Amino acid sequence: MKLKTKVLKIHYNDNIIVALVDLKKGEKIFVDNKLLKLNYNIKAKHKFSINDLKSGDKIYMYGVIVGIAKKQIFKSEPITTQNILHETEDYSVPKSLNQSKWVPPNLDSFSNKTFLGYKRDNGSVGTENNWLVIPLVFCENRNIEVLKNTMLEELGYQNLSKQIFDLKELVDKFKSGATEDELLNVEVIANDKKKKNPLFPNVDGIYFLTHEGGCGGSTDDSKTLCNLLAGYINNPNVAGATILSLGCQHAQISLLQRSLKRIAPDSSKPVFFLEQQQSSSENQYISQAIKKTFIGLIKANKISRTPSPLSKLTIGLECGGSDGFSGISANPTLGYVSDLIVGLGGSAILSEFPELNGVEQELINRCVDVKKANKFAQIMSTYNKKATALGAGFYANPSPGNIKDGLITDAIKSAGAAKKGGTSPVVDVLDYTEQLVLPGLNLLCTPGNDVESTTGLAGSGANIILFTTGLGTPTGNPAIPVIKISSNTTLYEKMGDIIDFNTGEIINGVETIDSCGEKLLSYIINVASGTHQVNSRRLGQDDFIPWKRGLSL
Repeated sequence: MKLKTKVLKIHYNDNIIVALVDLKKGEKIFVDNKLLKLNYNIKAKHKFSINDLKSGDKIYMYGVIVGIAKKQIFKSEPITTQNILHETEDYSVPKSLNQSKWVPPNLDSFSNKTFLGYKRDNGSVGTENNWLVIPLVFCENRNIEVLKNTMLEELGYQNLSKQIFDLKELVDKFKSGATEDELLNVEVIANDKKKKNPLFPNVDGIYFLTHEGGCGGSTDDSKTLCNLLAGYINNPNVAGATILSLGCQHAQISLLQRSLKRIAPDSSKPVFFLEQQQSSSENQYISQAIKKTFIGLIKANKISRTPSPLSKLTIGLECGGSDGFSGISANPTLGYVSDLIVGLGGSAILSEFPELNGVEQELINRCVDVKKANKFAQIMSTYNKKATALGAGFYANPSPGNIKDGLITDAIKSAGAAKKGGTSPVVDVLDYTEQLVLPGLNLLCTPGNDVESTTGLAGSGANIILFTTGLGTPTGNPAIPVIKISSNTTLYEKMGDIIDFNTGEIINGVETIDSCGEKLLSYIINVASGTHQVNSRRLGQDDFIPWKRGLSL
């Protein structure tokens, strides 16, 4: 259904509604076929009450409790941090779950479609064919940078269009005695240099990860890091890896090898381990790493793209820099795409557990069995208690940018964020670093932090990430392409160098969620086939931040 109105009531039980455009005091609108005169100015993306509410009254949106009135709220009054508090519904796991048969959306347009992917020995398919160079401990980060600076340009992988700004005119003006105002008027332009043809055309990229872990923290942190890195090596988009170890850190080579053996006992991917404290010199150590990586690239280059069914797609579902439109345009579009892919036999992973707070019961009811429902409920409860003990429970999740653009409580944010998961049954619940093994919709415990969450999605097996944003978030991932999707057209037009796809025309009444979802899936197929490069790749946004459990929300 196309939106052709100034306001939107999402669910018939809701007592607050969304302004789709700026509304002025005195304006008259129709709500539930009744005329409502506004007594306040309402900004687009923000919500307002359709009834008089008393202190203590529950606030409903998306059909669920998203807050509680902390003082009287008058009819048409905007919802703000001054008049409501975070509040959610209680949830519980029933003794049995009665799943009705799920009916996917119409699949006719995509049932015979394929994408050009890289087939792996274990039956998975990559949307890219990448080589990773990874440190086991932060002490190796400098060596990683040396390798990166040495190898990328020589092998034709240096992204020379990545914001290389020409400072000559600025320097010349300064030397000639220019004032501060004159310097500010100098146009500093990024020079776009041609990317070289890579030596290994079937290798999409060589990515050099760095991080701050591996030692100095808890032993559990190092174990989790090794599990995460094993997931990256096992990811279908990864051809192989070079691992740099100092030698004395908590995250030992043997620990990573055990993690790899556990999740991929029959893996044939080349993985090279080097330990600096066993080398005769730093030069010899780096030279050996270069040669090993070069040999690995020769092996990786032997595989090429071949047609693969859409059932081999595993999409990670992520949102960041959300706004008041995210839950009614971009996120439901991802939900429709998720349902299409699941209906075609593929997989989807819904992450960010703090942003499922308030919709737990709906997700519990969608679990295929009680065991998985109990696992989800237990992880959510433990996570929230630990975060609360550290002084920042789920209630503290909305950022200043979220609040400024209409997401007043975590429950409002969560109810919209959960729409990314569509309507299909929840086939599995994964704790952080656990691997996806079942096709269908999976829930993955990650924090709401954008990069920590996308890092976790790639580590659990996603081969492409769909990332919605209403404010604009410049991020990507070293192992898999990240498609940025805007919730509103203004953002798409303003930040077109970062955003790949626009769902704002849903708000404008031009597109429907279904039509936008079908266009997005066609776009995904092009990206997965390597015929279209996403902006995060073009800009070299290769962010990698492992999650230290309990320290991030």
